[in-house]
Amino acid sequence: MKHDSSNQHLTQLPTSTHTPENQQNLQPDQDPPQPGQKQHKVEETAAGGKVLPGDLTHYVMPDATVVVDFLEILEFRQLQGIVFTQTACEALQSKGRRYYNRLRNLVKDPRHDCVLFANEFQEYSYCPREKGESQDKWMTRCVYSAAVWYYNHLAGMMSMVMITEDQEAVAQYSSLNSGVFVISIQDYLQNFWPELQAAHELYSSISQVLQEKEGEDSQKEFSEHLPVEVLEAGIKSGRYIQGTLNVSKHRAQNEAFITTEGLSSRNTDLSSDVLVFGGKHRNRAVHGDVVVVELLPKSEWRGRTTSLTEGQGDEKTEDDDSSAMPTGRVVGILQRNWRDYVVTFPTRDGTQNQSRNSQRILAIPWDRRIPKIRISTQQAEALQDHRVVVRMDSWDSTSLYPNGHSVRVLGRAGELETEVQTILMENCIHVPPFSDAQLREMPLNSPEKPWKVDPVQVRRRRDLRGTHLVFSIDPRGCEDVDDTLSVRRLADGTLLELGVHIADVTHFVQEGSLTDLEARTRATTYYLADRRYDMLPAVLSSDLCSLLGGVDRYAMSVMWELDAHTLAVNKVWFGRTLIRSSYQLHYELAQALLNGEPADVPELEQVGSEEKDAKLAELTQALEMLTHIARHLRAQRDRGGALELEGVEVRAQLDEDRNITALVPRQPLEVHETVAECMIYANHWVARKIQETFPSQALLRRHPPPRQELFRQLVETAKAQGFTVDTRTNKALADSLDRAVDLQDPLVNRLLRMMATQAMSQAMYFSTGAQPQDQYYHYGLALDRYTHFTSPIRRYADIIVHRLLTAAIAMDTGAEPKAPGSNKEVEETAHHINSKNRAAQRAQNLSMALFQCLYFKEKDPQTDPRCVANAVIYAIRDNGVLVFIPEYGVKGPVYLRNKEGQVVSVGPDGGCDWQSGSVRRHLDRISTESVGGSATFRLFEHVTVRISVQSSSCHADSLNLELIRNRPHGGPEAQRGPSQGRGQLVQEVVQEAVRLVQEAQQREARPRLSKEEKEFSQTRTPNLYSLLEEVRELALRDLDLDLDLDLDRSHPVCATTA
Repeated sequence: MKHDSSNQHLTQLPTSTHTPENQQNLQPDQDPPQPGQKQHKVEETAAGGKVLPGDLTHYVMPDATVVVDFLEILEFRQLQGIVFTQTACEALQSKGRRYYNRLRNLVKDPRHDCVLFANEFQEYSYCPREKGESQDKWMTRCVYSAAVWYYNHLAGMMSMVMITEDQEAVAQYSSLNSGVFVISIQDYLQNFWPELQAAHELYSSISQVLQEKEGEDSQKEFSEHLPVEVLEAGIKSGRYIQGTLNVSKHRAQNEAFITTEGLSSRNTDLSSDVLVFGGKHRNRAVHGDVVVVELLPKSEWRGRTTSLTEGQGDEKTEDDDSSAMPTGRVVGILQRNWRDYVVTFPTRDGTQNQSRNSQRILAIPWDRRIPKIRISTQQAEALQDHRVVVRMDSWDSTSLYPNGHSVRVLGRAGELETEVQTILMENCIHVPPFSDAQLREMPLNSPEKPWKVDPVQVRRRRDLRGTHLVFSIDPRGCEDVDDTLSVRRLADGTLLELGVHIADVTHFVQEGSLTDLEARTRATTYYLADRRYDMLPAVLSSDLCSLLGGVDRYAMSVMWELDAHTLAVNKVWFGRTLIRSSYQLHYELAQALLNGEPADVPELEQVGSEEKDAKLAELTQALEMLTHIARHLRAQRDRGGALELEGVEVRAQLDEDRNITALVPRQPLEVHETVAECMIYANHWVARKIQETFPSQALLRRHPPPRQELFRQLVETAKAQGFTVDTRTNKALADSLDRAVDLQDPLVNRLLRMMATQAMSQAMYFSTGAQPQDQYYHYGLALDRYTHFTSPIRRYADIIVHRLLTAAIAMDTGAEPKAPGSNKEVEETAHHINSKNRAAQRAQNLSMALFQCLYFKEKDPQTDPRCVANAVIYAIRDNGVLVFIPEYGVKGPVYLRNKEGQVVSVGPDGGCDWQSGSVRRHLDRISTESVGGSATFRLFEHVTVRISVQSSSCHADSLNLELIRNRPHGGPEAQRGPSQGRGQLVQEVVQEAVRLVQEAQQREARPRLSKEEKEFSQTRTPNLYSLLEEVRELALRDLDLDLDLDLDRSHPVCATTA
């Protein structure tokens, strides 16, 4: 038996040699088995390993070459009963850690029927390498030997199918053992999975790449990467610098930066990120790769480009200074972070290389930061102007471009469904419909079999149904109510009791279940401009976990006993409860009750006059007490330095059929802050509880203080307006922003708060064992500990916190201490959720940008008044300004010098045209000089711009802003907030898209989008309630910002543009 310390990594993978029961034996004279059709569930052994299902006709054992080259095919869930060998695993690890981790995750995932067999540790399956035997031949022989051992181990009750690309192995081994079949992967797919078209297409694509290796190998285009041991030694000595490559979004051809934050460097010259200028110095590194750079001599250092570029809005940069900064070149790559990319096959121009059987196309990625990818395909003609998902395979030093293969086609570029799926794919968001197996885990609730409260749960929970006035306050028409509130007087009025009651999702979603695994994978509900993708099935999110009025529901509650005068906390209670919400209020109704205005409460419509008055007085009193407590809580946080950053919520205005009629900015109401403060308070106290109980494995959320250099634009812009902004602490910043008010123009303070938001760090989840306690602090909320507890329907982090809180409560009653996960596991989950949250924000922003472009695309910018808008200047650049358009929530560049060298000239009436001249930039203004005279544009000045769409066949369309007058559009009215024109944007685009689809369906007599909707959508258009009801997170967000500052509520405040 072989023992080798180098193989210890295999212990990280679940293994199995368990014998399934009730197998059917395949007789020697039978043909190879057909795929099993019976649905089944993979069972877990006591040791945590997986047992392969016993109702299949065969198991599959791929050889090392198949695992290395065709792992993507083996990832299809339809392929069941796969046995990966240790030999193949080690071969894959030699290809790179990224590939090994994919196999590791595949084997660990209980949704995939596959296991690992440590064949090289099994005495009777291990094969020593023979003298003169090639590595490939030896590995193939090892896998065949493992297949024979496995067949014998199962006493001949389960046939084994070994798949290989080695035709000699097929001829040599196929007839040696009657129960072990050896066939090619192509034959396997054709014979066993003829209808799995996606796998066949993927096999064809990968095969072409493997067959058509780079032909021009003689001339090197890039320098070779240094060996890993040299790179690691150089990093330790300080000669090299390790970091993540971030390619500039707007200057992708030339500018990239190495982010070194959190990495130590002995180089004393390194006080900021490192600039990598030009493709040669990038040396085949791709955006997101972990690279090693060597600094160039100081004489070759360069500065950032400070001119406007196409599509530019805000970018989070330390400053807009063009002075020289550390500049280097990539000498090695430690980790490739390649993903699936969406590319466009350009219209054929006759210059593309082609061979007899296929064509080699330079496909253009949708993401401008990614280089062109060379694809070999036989469908080059058919795929012109289509969006296609591709994967990179390699990038040799002899090639200007990386090689890749196509995975699947999304659709024709420019079509709405294609563009939406492109956004999802580009952000690694995969949201297929919930499977039948997942839905079978859900409780039943139908008119025939209505769901009822379990008597056992009644005994275990604190029953609040007869003792507490519980109510919810949400947007009008909200269905997924995940939080309710209660407040009452105790002890003759000397005490108050405040309660926050959250949907008890973890009662229905058991840890480790298929629903739980899917929720963890998604990590969040994804909101786009025209749809949403739920984290949990609708039976939970909109029904049994929704705390609707008048029905019994399970809840997780936090209840405080407060001194009625000082509001000091006497004690706090955490636990599972049973509630029945008495009132399902919407914000406007709750505010009207607080204001003493006439209001109709639906729950009181059928109540008699006298009883109605009494109940209305009781409800109003509860709302007033709640408001009083919330004001106190907010004042406490304000004294600690809590920030109020610029944000406006929007709501979807719906008709009776729940179609969107408008997207309306929500008017700020005090009741919004009241509910938000209660949610923040609950999150804070739960964070304290789980951190004190599990000091090394609690899931909290921290918001690090921003880097001071990122405040430079804010400080200098405020100074130009005569304001002083102190950024040393959150308290100083909050006070400064409160004082920076221009009574003549409310947009000034609004834009300054937007700049403060732009400078903020990203809030993130973490395990308490991974950070020192002084790093737990939440800068934006001014709290020492914080987590997310109040929205388990749409955030997986809250589900973890609920489980932690449940375990902590159990320990209080003397139960054995048992946390849901170790520090390492919690930290890995936190990293995953953080990544998915960032992806959700990017997708949300890109979706809104898509709809903005679709809104303006069919409008004539020269004649349509909706294409002319008021804009305010908020930043100065070398060749123009950045402006914000309040009406549409749009930010973008306005050029004052064009590509021909002409500059904007302003006439006597304020109208603008292009003339020869020059531009001069100052700190707070920019001036143009031309034959028509001089013109100056200052920070916060209002101008008139024309909005048009700049179309791109290969990338996302973008808005083009053209200066047409140096005066406000529409006079004094222009300084108001967003108008309903913004609200009509999504509505008009969706209606137009639906109209086009319906026309196409009528022409073709078939549902054009049914396939995409079946594969992806969980909410369909045009019935769009569940799409935009929670757009309160969406519509006015800055399109260039990836930020979450936790201005928390079950519907967070948008932290930027309006």
